[in-house]
Amino acid sequence: MWRVILPFLLLAISTMAADARPRQINPIPFSHEPCSVLDGRPCTPYYCSPLEPGPCIPEIDYPYGQKLQLTIESVPSDADRAKYQRPDHDLDTIGDLFAELRSCWSPPSDNTRAGMQMSVRFSFNKAGGLIGPPRLTYATAGVPADIRTTYLNAINSSLKACLPLKFTGGLGGALAGRPIAIRYVDNREPGK
Repeated sequence: MWRVILPFLLLAISTMAADARPRQINPIPFSHEPCSVLDGRPCTPYYCSPLEPGPCIPEIDYPYGQKLQLTIESVPSDADRAKYQRPDHDLDTIGDLFAELRSCWSPPSDNTRAGMQMSVRFSFNKAGGLIGPPRLTYATAGVPADIRTTYLNAINSSLKACLPLKFTGGLGGALAGRPIAIRYVDNREPGK
């Protein structure tokens, strides 16, 4: 009798010991894992069971994150020069929007300061216009008020020159009212 019960008892103990180990979340994003109908488990991230221990964490590979933040340099590096090209079609993605905003920037020509940084926040409506004027959120410390005003005027005139942006219906609906933060960096060398 013990010969029959012992293997089942050992199998049950080994199964409980295997389930007692903490499960590790796979660091590889799910979008890069192969998924097959022959797998012994459901395909993630489309499935989450209440019987699984731990939280259900969908890992989706977002290219830009949840925040719409952008840095625009006055002189882009050679590696980033392609990101400053204006798209030749209606704006359909966040990447298209960022490229359009980068291509609109024209830094001030006089009353400038090397290394000046300024950040603004604003929102678009569905039609591609601004909802109110851009709000200044940061300026380099110790900069005189006239230089800050010069840069803020350059930012406002650069944005007005691009408006209204031509959004597709999907992007216009997704962006309407969402705050966008842009950091402008004047990285030009003085005297050039």
